[in-house]
Order: sequence, then C-alpha cells, then structure tokens
Amino acid sequence: MGDQFEPPQTLAFESPAPAPPAGRARRSGRAARKAERSAAQQQGRPYIIRNLPPHDILSEESLVRIEQTAERILAEIGIEFRGDPAALDLWRGAGAHVAGDLVRFEPGMLREVLQTAPAEFTQHARNPSRSVRIGGRNVVFAPAYGSPFVADLDSGRRYGTIADFENFVKLAQSSPWLHHSGGTICEPTDVPVNKRHLDMVMAHIRHSDRAFMGSVTAEDRAEDSIEMCRILFGAGFVEENCVILGNVNVNSPLVWDGTMTLALRAYARANQAAVIVPFILGGAMGPVTNAGAIAQALAETMAGCALTQLERPGAPVIFGNFLSSMSLRTGSPTFGTPEPAIGSLVIGQLARRLGLPLRCAGNFTTSKLPDAQAMTEGTLSMLSAINCGANFILHSAGFIDGLLSMSYEKFVMDADLCGALHSYLDGVVVDDNALALDAFREVGPGKHFFGCAHTMANYETAFWDSQLADNDPFEKWHEAGGLDAASRANALWKRQLAEFTPPPLDAGTDEALRDFVARRKASMEDVWY
Repeated sequence: MGDQFEPPQTLAFESPAPAPPAGRARRSGRAARKAERSAAQQQGRPYIIRNLPPHDILSEESLVRIEQTAERILAEIGIEFRGDPAALDLWRGAGAHVAGDLVRFEPGMLREVLQTAPAEFTQHARNPSRSVRIGGRNVVFAPAYGSPFVADLDSGRRYGTIADFENFVKLAQSSPWLHHSGGTICEPTDVPVNKRHLDMVMAHIRHSDRAFMGSVTAEDRAEDSIEMCRILFGAGFVEENCVILGNVNVNSPLVWDGTMTLALRAYARANQAAVIVPFILGGAMGPVTNAGAIAQALAETMAGCALTQLERPGAPVIFGNFLSSMSLRTGSPTFGTPEPAIGSLVIGQLARRLGLPLRCAGNFTTSKLPDAQAMTEGTLSMLSAINCGANFILHSAGFIDGLLSMSYEKFVMDADLCGALHSYLDGVVVDDNALALDAFREVGPGKHFFGCAHTMANYETAFWDSQLADNDPFEKWHEAGGLDAASRANALWKRQLAEFTPPPLDAGTDEALRDFVARRKASMEDVWY
C-alpha cells in the first residue's frame, strides 16, 4: 500500500498541460491562448528557489545585543515547561537548571544543542514531483491555518464544517501558486473535537497529492496523524524521511505547556518536523517594543527547537515566528501592521545565524472582508515574509478577521498574489535572450517591439498573468457587469470547485486509511469541547 513509495530522484518544475475535460467547447483568440497558458501553469512548481537575497537590516552589533538579551532571558528568568515531566528530564540530562517547572539555561547551551538540527530538509509528498525542500533558498507557500469560522460573499460568516475544510484543500490543490496543502485550514466544528484530526488528515490525503500538516492538539492525535502517514508512505520510509509537519505554539510569555511539548516530541521522535512558533502580541504576551519582542521570540523558539533535538538528534525542525501588534487604546489585536513586518526581517537574520529553516509572517489582516484593507495589510505582511527569507510561509492564503475566519474569496485572491510573488522572487535574468540585442537590431529607432521576433518568442512567459485582475478598458469592464475583485474571486473559487478532480490514490491505501480512521473513531466516545 505504501511500502513501495520512492523519493523523487529529480524535481519536475514543468509538467505537460492536462487535456481539457471532454465536452468543453473550444475557445478561440485571446481567451484560448490565456486558457492554454493557464493549463500549462496548472501543475506549477513544487516550490520556489529564490533569486533575490533576503533583506538584512540590522548591524552585527545590534544582532549580537538581541542574542545576548535572549541568552539573559534564558539564564536569568528561564522558561516554564508545564505538564511534561519527560521534557524536564531531558533538560536535566542536557545540563539545564531545573527547579520545579522552571528551566534555566547557561548561555550558549541551546545553540550547542541545535548543532544537530538540519539546515535544510525535504518534506515528501505522495506525488513525488510535489515534494518540497524547506530551508536554504527555498520558499514554500501554504494556506492559512486554524480559523474556527469561514466566510464567503454568498453566505457570510459561519462556523467551519468538514465540507468547508475539504473545499479549501481542493482550492489549494487547484492553485499552481501554492505548494503545500497546509494543516487545519479551518476548524470542522461539525466533527467531534477528539476525532476531527482524523477527518482532516484524510481530507489532505484524498483531495491533494501535496505535502501536508498533522494535528498537535494532543499527543495521541499527533501520533494518529503520523500513523496515517505510515499507512500512506510505508513505515520504513517515514522512519527515514520527513512526510508531515506539526505546528506547535509557545504559550508566550515564557511558558511551554505539556500539550504542545508532548506533540512536539511525538513528531521529533518519529523523525518528523515540528514547526516551533511563539505568538507574541505586543503589549499582551510580550513587550510593545520590537527589539524586546524579538529577543523573547528568539529565546522561546530556541528552547522549543532544542527540545526536538534532545528527543531525537537530527530530527528536522523549523524555526517559527508570529509577531503581532495590538491597539493600545482598545486592547484589540491588529494584523498586517508595519512594526511586526519590519520585525520579521530581523527574525530572518537571527534564524540564518542559527542555520535553521524559517517559518515567518504570512498574509495577515484584521479586515472582516476581502477588501482594500485586507489586501493592503496582507500584502505588507506577505512581503515581509518574502523579504525576511522565510522558507515555509504558512498563512499564505485565506486569512481575514485576525485569523478568526477563512475567506473563500480572499483565498483565491491571495493565491493570485502568490503567483505574482513567484515572478518577484525569480529576480532579473541577464543572458543573451533577456538583453534582447537582436530585437534592437530588428526594430531600430522609433518603432515598436510588439510584433518583433523576440516578443513573439517570449510573449507567453515574459509577464505573469493574473487569473483575477481586470485589465480591460473601462467600457468593456462596465459592459461585463463592472465586477470588483472580490466578485471576480467569488466566481473563480466556485469554478475551481466545480471543475475539481481529485488526484488518484491507490485503492488499497485508501481502504487501509479508511479502516484506520473507522477503528480509531470507534475506540472513543465523542468529545465536543
């Protein structure tokens, strides 16, 4: 069922265009050419290899001061590890000072422990051509994560269901600009809390052939997620390779609770990657000043990353970060603001100095609708993820309402922005074709390049082509209904779901997974809280 799975020998960045569905009328002219280009892009790249360097904004002196402050927090104040005695035993064995739940670390101790963590690793997908490389110059876009509500222009805001969850997995699979299926894209609140992780992992496996994330809300749920991967890939392959990620959060300030450390250690024990993420809301869970919040984040994240290495040296781990601000007049969280965005650039510098893959920032907004506020805040924060050098960018698509809601319209709008960021990260190619000297010879002074041989040879790939932007003259746009971007996005996500075809899955593997899920569900009573 999964035992014959083989890792990819090469990464296929281009795939043949899929054949059009039977019975669909052939389009002509510009629309047909655009459809052909879209079809050719549909498989997309498995991930981006960036040709733009990340932004380094702080001097060596400033970086050292932040690192020294983090070391002082660890040594003088310490971090509490609650509800996980085995984690405390690991810290004792490593030479940390343990008093009750409080752990203090000698300066330099965590950096020494982190020497065994890989700087890059591959997360394998069930379709080997869609496996992703995390770390180094690689960039992976994944959907937003964790919203209890969903929203669309037709039905408004409502609690998420398993049907919504499956829809978002399908939309992610349909986009050539996303590389990863994500994790808890929305909470399926119509499934019992203690069983929904089984349905979520199953949805990722059945409706996507990309890499995905598992549950972290309890140790046994993390282990269930990993066991389903053993069925899918084969136990031997999972023992030697990363196939699933678990996103774990610090209880800032300076607390790791047992729920998270037990899940973290379950992933590391199985040689799977934990993503270690403090969520620091400036003025609530951390100081209002950027430098202080960054020092706190560094201390908390280093401790979590180091714990994975104590559990299993060499296990893959991702250095994560989620800086945010708040309205100091009302106490409300704010997302997509400039201070966390610039702070992310510093986090990127610090992660590179540690030699760890980075998850940082994403497409954040507090707007309740897929509107101008949403795209302004989202683009600012997404560019901070791009420019800080993030390797795994969770929350790349769908985030509104301060992460309380996943928006269908914003999901496809954000995916379109991810397409633009592919071109942005490609940088500027300088070769004979790009310099176009032959085109200058052909055209000469005072003439246009529109029909020259160089333009005709490059027109299909010269510029990124948005699925959503309207570039027609005003009159033509008005005659077509004068639709705004959100309305166009509404039509697009509906069309993508209507045309969705699930990737093939081996029948024996599907049956084994269904049997595992049924047996696990039958073994426990429903819990709704």
